[in-house]
Parts: sequence; structure tokens; C-alpha cells
Amino acid sequence: MTDVTDETTPVLYRAARIVSQRTDGTGADGAPEPEGFAVADGRIRATGGFAALRDRFPGAPEVDFGDATVIPGLNDAHIHLAMAATDLLHLDLSAAAVATADALLATVTAEAARTAPGEWVRGSRYDDVKTGRITRHELDRAAPAHPVLVVHVAGHWGVVNSAALRALGIDEDTPAPDGGDFGRDADGRLDGRLIERALMNVVYPATARGDSPLAPSSPEDRLRGLLRAQELWHAAGLTSICDALIAPDDVALLRTARDRGLLTLRTGMLLSIDHYAKARALGVGSGFGDDLLRFVGVKAFLDGAIGGRTCLLAEPYADPECGGADGHGLQTTSTEELFAQVREVHAAGDRIGVHANGDAAIRLVLDAFEAAQRELPRPGLRHRIEHCTLIDDPILARMKALDAIAVPFAGYAGYHGGALNTWYGPERTERMFAHRSFLDAGVTVAGSSDYPCGPYEPLLGLQSMVTREGIEDGAKVGPAQRVTAAEALRIFTLGSAEAEGTAHHKGRIAAGHLADFTVLGENPLTADPYGIAAIPVRATYVGGRRVHEEAAR
Repeated sequence: MTDVTDETTPVLYRAARIVSQRTDGTGADGAPEPEGFAVADGRIRATGGFAALRDRFPGAPEVDFGDATVIPGLNDAHIHLAMAATDLLHLDLSAAAVATADALLATVTAEAARTAPGEWVRGSRYDDVKTGRITRHELDRAAPAHPVLVVHVAGHWGVVNSAALRALGIDEDTPAPDGGDFGRDADGRLDGRLIERALMNVVYPATARGDSPLAPSSPEDRLRGLLRAQELWHAAGLTSICDALIAPDDVALLRTARDRGLLTLRTGMLLSIDHYAKARALGVGSGFGDDLLRFVGVKAFLDGAIGGRTCLLAEPYADPECGGADGHGLQTTSTEELFAQVREVHAAGDRIGVHANGDAAIRLVLDAFEAAQRELPRPGLRHRIEHCTLIDDPILARMKALDAIAVPFAGYAGYHGGALNTWYGPERTERMFAHRSFLDAGVTVAGSSDYPCGPYEPLLGLQSMVTREGIEDGAKVGPAQRVTAAEALRIFTLGSAEAEGTAHHKGRIAAGHLADFTVLGENPLTADPYGIAAIPVRATYVGGRRVHEEAAR
């Protein structure tokens, strides 16, 4: 539901509590939080006492949110809108949808019955820890006449059946691609797992190297999926996102939504490095676009995933079943290629965000950033480390010196819980998703879900950052990295705006800023920390237009 107001006429808004984020809850002069704010032409015109606003704008219409709390619009700095637009057209195999492996397989069987023989059956968000392990053999029994692809929730590996292996031209003697692998069972035979590049080359057009046998969804179908994702994310309080892996077809999709007046979620884009040369030739670089749709920078990959247990670690995984043959995870791009990618993007004056989870991977990224700055100093050009999961003090010092931006997972401690301690060990989880350490070191840190790899709800991310406990199992996961609720909110607003280069006019309820705000049923700064994820989102506004309203209570 969307309200369209005559934007030349200011509208006055008030609520029981407004969290403006001018500072940590008061103005620079010690003034209290505003009682209200005025919106015109998509921006906040003024804030202050409500009586003073009435006097300044006589006759202006008023909206009173009553006992609600208004916060700046929530902003996810690393999420995958284009990917979600496709995933929502296929099976939801998340733990919330299928609690057991048997339920997952039954869902695949039912979908196969509705699908023409030989056509692909696809699903995503499969969690082997929560749902149970499956291999090609179980999928063969579930859908013998169809190629089946089930993508893991981490997005860095998936499981296919025998028909799919044949369609992909993979047999027992096929060499694994550079930066990827094929999973094998105890007898050394293919078990159906496509790991890292082996999966990416099949399912992710933005980064695939070579042709995939998967037929792309039609533009109209993808638009339908995009609008569904946008609806869900507005309902969770999101007003802005950065899609962290974009290809030309995705840009076309987003432009179509915009041209039809359907795009209401402010969307930044990280363009896949594989498409960068063409974008440069067209004059497209960081900051190209406007406040609704803009290029933030370029995306590159270096290692695997946290939930997929494939990230590149200096020391082996605590769980010997994780991390591949040598227990250290995978480097998916060669060091030489990484340095060349960073050098090219940096030399052009654009921002690059490199996917790096493990400490060994992060050190290589910092090496590349430092080399690029030495060769061609560019003060003020701030590169990003996407996920930037496992850190230590030397890593923090190097990031601070470079003014690099960290974009770690907000909700992983809450989602994965104690499994993280099993995979990585409690000592390392104290240095993972290190929001506390980043803040204390003065390193800019943004809020991220990485959906579909983690839950998209930003309030769940806030709860996870504040409690550092598993939502299902209550396990403590690196409690030394806890932050306050106020700090968590700033990470998901101002921090994310910093990561996209828009903090000068986004992330606050202040005069001159975009009129993006979220209306909550409870104040997250004073609520029970273990109930933040359950706070109702009553309404979401983008540019002063209501893009979500809670159903009548």
C-alpha cells in the first residue's frame, strides 16, 4: 500500500519517540530528540518541537503515530535483490519451510510432478545443519525424471541429482574448475555437491564463467519476484539496500521496475567484476545514478562462505569435517587475479568491495588495497571488505589506516547459534562479525543480512548484534562482540549509508536528509534485547511516501 502526498505541501509527523541520530540521542547542543518533523519534496524540511513546527508551517496536514517509535529508515548494505527475484520463483527449501530432509524431498517430488519431464526443479536456502543432509542419491529417488538443483543457504554450494550432473556434463573424471570443487563420498564418488565456482558457474549469471544449461527466468517473471521481495523487505522496515552482485540483466530488471514506477526500495548496486570493463566503456562507475538507483561500486570474490564452511582460514577449522581437504577452506580467485582486479578498479577511481570471510583471505585483500594505494594514492577512495568475518588486531589497524569499510553479517550469530562454535571454535567466534571491535577501532561498519544467505529482517540483525546468542538454541557466540542497541541501529542506518557514500543525506531524521523512516511498535533502544526481532513494523516510508502499513490490529 502506498500513500502519495502532494510533495509541495509539507506534512508534519509526530510520535511518542523519534530517534533522530543527530548524535547518540541528543542534538549537538544537548537538545532533546525532536517531537516531530516536516517532510516536503521527499526530504525532511525541519525537525523540532511540534508546536514550533505548527507555527512554522500553518495549515500543514499532520500524521500522529501515537505511541510508536520512529527511526531512520533501515538500510541493508549487502543483500541480494536480483537473486531473490529469481529464488522467489522457485522452491523455498529453508528450515522454516521444510523442517526435515524428508519434508524437503517430498517438496521436490511434488514440484517434479508439476514440471514437464526433463525440465529443471530448483530450490534454495537449504540448511544441512537444521534440516539434515541430502545427496544426489536422495534427490534421484525424489525426482528421477528431472534435473534437480538445491542451493545451500550460504549460497556457495549446492546439491544436484544424477540427471543434473548429466545435464551439466559432469562425470567422475571431470576436473573441478579453478576455485571450486565437486563433493565426493567416502568411496571417492560424486555425491552431488557443487562447491564454490562449480556452483557459481551454473547458477549465478553475474559471476558465471561459461554458459549454464539453466534457462533464465523471463523478465516479467523476475519483475514479479522482485516486487514480492520488495514488499517483504519494506514490511521488515527496509527503505534502502545495496544489491551486492549485479549483472547487466539485473540492471535492466531494476531499470524496468523504476521506469514503470514500481521501484520503491532505494537500491545501490555492486557490479560483478566480470562485467566491469563494459560498464567502464559506457562511463558507468561508482556514484552513477541517483538516490533511487545507483552504482555503489564493483564486487569481487576471494574465498568461500561462513555457513558453507568454505572460507579461507589461516588455521584449520575446529570441526575436521569442514574446510575441504586441507581444513583451511578455499581461495576462489588467485592472488594475482585479485591484485589485478583491485588495481584496475582503484585506478579508475571506483570503489571495490571484495568478498572475504576468513582471516587469511582478509589479509590478502588488505595486501591488494595497500599495493593499489602505494602505486596510485587516491585519498578519500574507500574500498569495502564484504563480510570481513574473522579479524584480529593487526587486521583492524590496517583497515583503519586504509579507511576501509567492513560489511559483516548482522544476523549470523542469531541464525547459526552454537553451530558456529562447533565449526570455528569459541576463541575464533570472539573475533567473528566483530562489530564491537570495528567500532572501538574506529573502522566504519555497515549492517548486512546477505539474504538469501541469512535472514533479511534487520530487526533480527539488531537483536543478534546486541545479544550475540542463537535465537533457537540460546548459545553464546562471541559475546565480547556485543554492541548496544543504539550502536546496532546506527550500524544499520548511518553505517550502511557510509558504505554506499550517502551518509551526508541518509541515515538520520534531520533537515535536508531523505525522508526515509520506519515506524515501530516499540522503541528498540529500550526494549528487551531478546525481543527486538519481534517488534512490529507499523509502517515504512521512502521519500515521504508510505510503502508499507501494518494490517489493522
